[in-house]
Amino acid sequence: MYPMFYGYGMDWSYLLLVIVSLILGFATQGYIKSTYNTWSKVPLPGGKSGAQVAEAMLAYDHVTVNGILATPGQLTDHYDPRDNTLHLSNENLSGGSVASAAVACHETGHAVQTARGYLPGKIRTALVPVVNFCSAAWMIVFIIGVFMAFSGLMLLAIILFAFSVLFQLVTLPVEFDASHRAIVYLRAAGYDETTLRGAKKVLTAAALTYVAAALTSIMQLLYLLGQTERRR
Repeated sequence: MYPMFYGYGMDWSYLLLVIVSLILGFATQGYIKSTYNTWSKVPLPGGKSGAQVAEAMLAYDHVTVNGILATPGQLTDHYDPRDNTLHLSNENLSGGSVASAAVACHETGHAVQTARGYLPGKIRTALVPVVNFCSAAWMIVFIIGVFMAFSGLMLLAIILFAFSVLFQLVTLPVEFDASHRAIVYLRAAGYDETTLRGAKKVLTAAALTYVAAALTSIMQLLYLLGQTERRR
C-alpha cells in the first residue's frame, strides 16, 4: 500500500493500520457470508426466484432494464449503469430464498436510482473513471515523494487518494438507499415479517462491508496526512 519503513525503523502506526483494516475486512466479510448463508436456506413465500422478484420490483417501480443476466461467483451481484443491466449470481438468479430476494431487490434498487436520476448515484458513476486513475497513480506518486523527500509530491498523492475516500463516502448513501428501496418493495408486495426481517439482516450485513471500506479509507487518509506533516 505505502512505505512501512522510514530510516531503519518500522512504522508502527502503519502496522496498526494494517491490522485494524484486516480485522474490519475479515469481520464484515465473515458476517455477510454467515448472514447470507443463514437466510439462503429460508424459502421465499410464493416460490419466486431472485430474477422473478427483480422483474416484479421493476414493474412496481415502472422501470425497465436491458436484461437480467447471470454472473459467476457468490455475492458478485451488481447493477451496471453503463448498459442498464442487472447481473445476479446463479444462486440469486434462480434461487428462491429470502437472501436471493433481498439481494435481487437491492440491485434492482440501483436500477431504480438510475431511472430516477438519484443524485448520489450520478455522482458516484461520474467519479468512477477519476477514481480508477487516482487509485493507480497515488501510491507511485507518494513513494516517489517519500524517497525524494519532496512534500509537494506527497501532498499531490494525498489529493489523488482523497478521491478514493470521497468515492467510498458517496457509495454509502447509494447503497443504503438501494436497500431501503428493496425493503419498501418487499413490504408493498405483501411479504411476511419473517421475510422482511431476513431481508433487512442480509442487507444490513452487506452495508457493513461498505462502512468498513469507508472507515479503512479514512484511516489511510489520516495516516498519509500524518506522514506528510512529519516530513515537512
